[in-house]
Formats: sequence, structure tokens, C-alpha cells
Amino acid sequence: MSMRKILVLILFLLSATLQSAIVQAKLSSRNRAAIKLYDEGINHYSAGRLNHAIDALYEALAKDPDFIEPYLVLGDIYNSQGNYSREMEVLIEAYKLDSLFFPSTMFNIGIAAIKTGKYKEGLEWLESYKWKHGDQKNAEELKLWIERGRFAKDAVDKAYWIELIPAGESLNNDYDEYWPSVTADEQTLVVTVLLPRDEQLFLERNLPKSALYFQEDFYFSKKLENGEWGKRLPLYGNINTPGNEGAQSLSADGNMMFFTACGRSDGLGSCDIYFSRRYEGGWSTPVNLGMPLNSPYWESQPSFSADGKTLYFVSNRPGGRGGKDIWKAEIQYFRKDAVPVFGAPTNLGANINTSREESSPFIHHDNKTLYFSSDGMGGMGALDIFVSRKKEDGGWSQPVNLGYPINTQGDEMGFVVNARGNRAYFSSDGVNEEGNSKAIYYFDLPEPLRPEPVLYVKGRVFDIESGETLPADFELKDLASAELVVTAQGNSFTGEFLVCLPIGGRYAFRASHPGYMFYSGHFDLHKGHSLETPYVLDIGLQAVKAGVKMTLENIFFETDSYELRDESKIELEGLISFMKENPEVKILIGGHTDNQGPAAYNQLLSENRAKSVFIYLTRGGVPQERLKYKGFGMNQPIDDNSSIEGRAKNRRTEITVL
Repeated sequence: MSMRKILVLILFLLSATLQSAIVQAKLSSRNRAAIKLYDEGINHYSAGRLNHAIDALYEALAKDPDFIEPYLVLGDIYNSQGNYSREMEVLIEAYKLDSLFFPSTMFNIGIAAIKTGKYKEGLEWLESYKWKHGDQKNAEELKLWIERGRFAKDAVDKAYWIELIPAGESLNNDYDEYWPSVTADEQTLVVTVLLPRDEQLFLERNLPKSALYFQEDFYFSKKLENGEWGKRLPLYGNINTPGNEGAQSLSADGNMMFFTACGRSDGLGSCDIYFSRRYEGGWSTPVNLGMPLNSPYWESQPSFSADGKTLYFVSNRPGGRGGKDIWKAEIQYFRKDAVPVFGAPTNLGANINTSREESSPFIHHDNKTLYFSSDGMGGMGALDIFVSRKKEDGGWSQPVNLGYPINTQGDEMGFVVNARGNRAYFSSDGVNEEGNSKAIYYFDLPEPLRPEPVLYVKGRVFDIESGETLPADFELKDLASAELVVTAQGNSFTGEFLVCLPIGGRYAFRASHPGYMFYSGHFDLHKGHSLETPYVLDIGLQAVKAGVKMTLENIFFETDSYELRDESKIELEGLISFMKENPEVKILIGGHTDNQGPAAYNQLLSENRAKSVFIYLTRGGVPQERLKYKGFGMNQPIDDNSSIEGRAKNRRTEITVL
């Protein structure tokens, strides 16, 4: 091959500064055999035969050990493979032969050293390069890498004492596994796996990890009784395709998935966010979520909040801080086919986003703690994971780097934390010494980095008479503020549900299905509440018909008073909605007390309490002719009045369908 053709190939393959150096200089060798082998190496490199290219270049060096260019090209190849240790070795050899042949060699050695965790050595190379070539065009990049090296060295000195545990051979293997998503009960884990399109070709040629040779699919694993993760399997249904799908986010209950796909025929931009729902036969055919969530630009890496309302994602759309930013959008409603429709996205602002790259957001189940990756805030060398917490005004606190060994010289991304906030999962190519294969790891999260813990209630909803499955709608509201904390939907074919319960509050819990009485419950999750056991609650709903009665669990009165407390408004507004949705229904409001005090006093108190509810409903628009009220005093206990708990249950407000 002629020298001109060699240079053309190099222009396509090598970094811009290395291209310029080789174009401007004659080859440093006069050994024809070495040059011929060098040409062969370039040919193999251009065809993607990296192993053959490496062999030919080393053979060229065997013919002429003073031949500089093969070392430089080998450095580029090893860099493309993520093998920074080998890159560093060959570039040092080139530098020894002629330190001025390619001045940026010092810069590249320094970066390679930092990427392999040799921070002190990397800083020495970079600072020496700055002293000798500080006026280079890459001054800003040089400054960034020096800052990273200094930060990393300090972070290693202050490392957390944690053990990064591989997720196991049943989940990790020879391919790249990344973007873990785990359900709130930590029983199902979904990952993105990078698979070769031709496995035999992959084994023979050590192919670059590009869309030409690889594709991404979703796999899932179930937690075994021994606490280990079971063998991973492809997701069932219509979600995996011959194309790429990845960077997924599960809803807390595992029934919905948001993910990224690029270059599809229904795409609006280069990459869009898609939606799929779990049904009896597996996952539904994905739907592009459309505008305004997606745009003609790049949208990816969604994270769906446990409140069932908010989607965080990454985009390079206009209006951001630069590069890729983190945005969020709220669900406005669900279409008839159960696909969510989102409102206009908003940017998370300057405390989260920089002029460089932000990626892989994860909003914890507490809806307050955001973990994400960034290369624009300093760090260990590449994409590092940071944590920020939502402030009372809705803004975000200054992000904190999670430090070493969570962050390494490699890329850390796809970081998620379980509902309890004590265990984290993430993918890394920097934990393994080889440094060229991503895998899933988990570890106990240090206390300073933890979110607020979250419990959950899970169970099944069914028709109390027939046992038939009922896919219910759920609401969790804060009794103090009446704020809607979580909205969720039960699984359509199993009736199973999971709703997250943030620690530290008192909540009204409601489950409803058209044509049925709603379920009313409450949870008091004060600080210090045990996190060991989640709530398991199977809910039998009664069809709306005469004679059916239910207790309104979230009606509260002051002691020895019929004055409704503010916390009661959530339940009362829900009852008003029920009456409007069922215009033919008439109800009797019944007041009940325990057996403490005179019977006549309790009778009057129970009647006045029932009347207070009656008045609230009429003021809320329910016609009086559809309502009756009556006090039953202490005459109809449902529990033993000899205990505090029993008396609390007997003090209640009931409704009966007339």
C-alpha cells in the first residue's frame, strides 16, 4: 500500500492531534520489513481486525524497536478498547524514543494513568506536560484532568470502607451488563445486556463495541430464597427487537417500563423514550411517548419516580445548560390504551446540570434524593456518580461526589438504590482490573450517602365474593398536608399492587375500582418505624349494592368532640367523589363509639359525629336526599372494648349503601 493511502486510513482511525503529527512527519523507520508490517497493521485496524492489527504492529517493532509510529497507533487501539494500562505502557515507550516527536504523548500518558487509578503518576505526567507545553489548544482539557487527578488522589485517601460485590455469574458474564433497575421489593432486577450480533465473529475478532457488531436487549433476574440472583433470562413479550433498546427504568411495582430506543421508524429524534406495560403474556409492544416528552433531539435514560407521576430523563434539547442535561416531566393523564401522556419537560437547573455531560438520573423512592452521573463536576476520571437532595423550595442541593471506591477511574452509571436506602446497585468497568467490561455490582451504601428510607405495602385486590382479580387504582395522601404522595395502578391480570410508603408521615391509603366500594386505610410511619417488615395487604372489594357497609378509616374527631379534624378532609373528599361517580347510590352515615363513659353521652356524641360528616358532604355538593345519618353509640362494637386497640376500632364512622 502506498504511503498516501496509509495516511488516508490513519486520518479516519486516529485522534486528530496524532493524525496531524503523522501527516507532517516522515515515518521514523527506514526498515522496509518493519514498514510493511506497519502497513499491514493499519489495514487490519481499518477493517476492525484489532487483534490482527496489534500482532502486526508488534511484529513491526520486533523488526525495528526504534520505530515510533507503531507505539502511537497501538496507544490509539488500546484507548479504543478501554485498555488504558496497555495504552500507557506503549506510549511511554514512544516517549522514551523521542519525547518531541508527538508532544501530546505526555498528555495522553497522564490521562491513561488516571484512568487506570495511578493518580500520583498521572498528575506528574500532566503537570510536566503543562510546564513544557502549557500553551497548547487543549489547555482547558488539561486543567480538567489535573483537577480530576487531584480530586481522585484525595478521594482514595478518604475512601469509604465498603465491599463492592459482583451480582453473580448468573447475572454477569462475558458481555457488558449495565443499567440495573430493581423493583421496590427488591425481588426483580432488569438489566441491559450488550450482545454480539454474531457470537462466533465476536470470539474470533475481538470486535469494537459498536452498533455494527452489537445490539442491546433486556434481561431479568428473580431473587432466590438464598438471597442470590437467579439466572438471567430475556424479558418475555414483544419488547426485545433486533435493534437496540436499553437504559430502562421500572415503576416501583415492576408493572411499567420506560426505556430508550434509537433510530426507529416511529422516532422523533435520534433517540426517544418508549413505554411498555407488563401483561400476562409478557411485556407489551413498546409505544413512543411522543411530544412534548420526545423531540427532534436526543432523549434517553429515563427514571420513573415512585410517586407514579414524574419521569426524569436526559436530553440535549435546546434550553439546557449545554451538552446533555437532566430534565423532568409530569404525567397529565393515561390514554384509553393505558399509555401515559406527559406535559412539557422542565430542566433541573444549574445545581444539577453543567456545560458538559450529565446522565443516568435515578430518583429514589423517597422522591427527594437524586443520584446521577456527570463528567462536568470534577471526579475520579470519567463519569462519576453524584447525589443531590430536593430542597423545600423544590430546588436541588449542591451535588456531592459519592467518592471512592464507588467512583473509580472508569465510567460509573446506572446507579440505583433499594427502597430501604441501604443497598445500591450500579454498573462499572473500573472495578475489574481488566477495565474493559461492564458488570453489575451492589454494596451497602454508607450512611452519609443514603436517601430517606421507604417502606411499601403490597398485596392483591379482588372481588370479595367471587375472588375475581380487580386491577385497582391507588392513592396515598399525606394526612397533614393532603398532598398526593403516590398514585399507582394494580396489575391488570393478577390484581397485585405495590405502593411505596415514605417513612416519617401519616398517610391515607385508598384503593378503588369502578362499580365497587373503595377501600380506606391509613399508615402511621413515624420516624424510627421498623424497616424490617413491609406491609402485606390483600384487599377484597365489595360490589356497590344495598346493604354493603364499610368503615371510613380516615375520619378523625377531636377527643370527646364532634368537630372534624383537618386530616378527615382527604377521606371526605374521596367520599364525595365516590358519590358523584355513583349517582344512584344513597348511603347511611353511622357514628359509633367505644364503651367509655355513660351510654346516653356516647349516643349523642355518635349522632353528632355522623351529622358532622352529613353536613360536610352536603356542602360538598351531595344532595341531602341521598344521605341519612344515625348514631349507634356503643351498641355495635366490632372489637373488644377491654384493650386500647379494640376501643380505637370501635370508635368509627361507617357508611351503609341503602
